[in-house]
Amino acid sequence: MIAILAFFFGHWFLSLFFHTFFLHRFASHQMYTTSKTWEKVFYFLTWFTQGSSFLVPRAYAVMHRMHHEYSDTEQDPHSPHFFKDVWHMMLHTAKIYQAFLTGERLPDKQFTREYLPNWEKLDRIGYSWPSRLLFSAGYIAFYVVFAPSAWFFLLLPFHFLMGPIQGAIVNWFGHKLGYSNFDNGDHSKNSSPWGILLMGELFQNNHHHAKNNANFARKWYEFDPTYAVMRMLHLVGIIKLKKLAAVMPMEENVNANLLQRKKVASY
Repeated sequence: MIAILAFFFGHWFLSLFFHTFFLHRFASHQMYTTSKTWEKVFYFLTWFTQGSSFLVPRAYAVMHRMHHEYSDTEQDPHSPHFFKDVWHMMLHTAKIYQAFLTGERLPDKQFTREYLPNWEKLDRIGYSWPSRLLFSAGYIAFYVVFAPSAWFFLLLPFHFLMGPIQGAIVNWFGHKLGYSNFDNGDHSKNSSPWGILLMGELFQNNHHHAKNNANFARKWYEFDPTYAVMRMLHLVGIIKLKKLAAVMPMEENVNANLLQRKKVASY
């Protein structure tokens, strides 16, 4: 049982770390810079840790930038306030992601102006069915060898869909439940201690208030584990954290968000 639990939580937290560290904070927001060599290392580790549920960085980044621009409006790719349950939200998000990836739908230029990491060969491998099936077979084989009972096999779907499940948890609960430090004009929320257990990702209200701030925690009782790792990587020279962008006063920030809601509603 120890082997299964170690494997499950190891897969969960390693996948989650590269989800937030590389896909979210680098691909989507460019919160740090790094060398091309280290970018490739982080790209590879994102694929390896997400495994069968690998999310292509450029498609993920475009959708996430849309999420910030249209937060909790009908144009938001994954606002929980327009779906009856999390599964319908996930299917809607997957449809948009797939359309961007195949070129069936082209993103607005405003979402592609900033740098988008791209490694076509690895994307083709990671997105392919042989790769997904090979990772899935590896997960199953590990459980066949180490699971003490058949009940543990119920954890396998989490391994198969690790990346999308983590994203769904953050987007559903991060815009449904919790408390707000800032009035951003949307429904973003913070959660403690779950914000810590989700590697800082459930401090959504803080993040939406200042999307370029690499530290998602604000209050003394909030802690962002991913930012702590980023600080260490910065100190040893592997990454270079960017200076924080100027944050608008709260009133201006709210007015900007409300103006955006009016623009979206007029489309």
